Amino acid sequence: MKFRIVIDKNSEEEIIARVHSPSSLTQQIENLVCSFSGIDSIIGYRDDELRKLGFDEIECITIIDKKVIAIDTEKQLYRIQDRLRDLEELLPSYFIRINKSTLANEHRILRFDAVFSGGVDAVFRCGYKEYVSRRCFAQIRRRYKGI
Repeated sequence: MKFRIVIDKNSEEEIIARVHSPSSLTQQIENLVCSFSGIDSIIGYRDDELRKLGFDEIECITIIDKKVIAIDTEKQLYRIQDRLRDLEELLPSYFIRINKSTLANEHRILRFDAVFSGGVDAVFRCGYKEYVSRRCFAQIRRRYKGI
């Protein structure tokens, strides 16, 4: 297999993959290319700090005290100016809804824990926990069954 990238600022962006047959790799490449919107970060605010948060360093985005909050890999909280539904359209496809008020980076979910009340919590690599609604958990299970 060969890989080649040509950077030409004067031409239209195009990605071409020549393969013998479709595979899980070609599907992953297609999903990655189709989900990329050209934006790979958002601005987060904390106290007097303004920080550019890359999508790969965000554990989840949730609503806390009626504010949209991004939680990063260090478990730091950053206020986001955008609304959650606007972010859902902007974020790549690996951000999944786990309840009515939370979008989770599925690459940063460490595991799902069953809780005593019969529900499920998503445990992130930074240690943060967020509950998963029954409806969203059913969608997540269907998503993983296809793998």
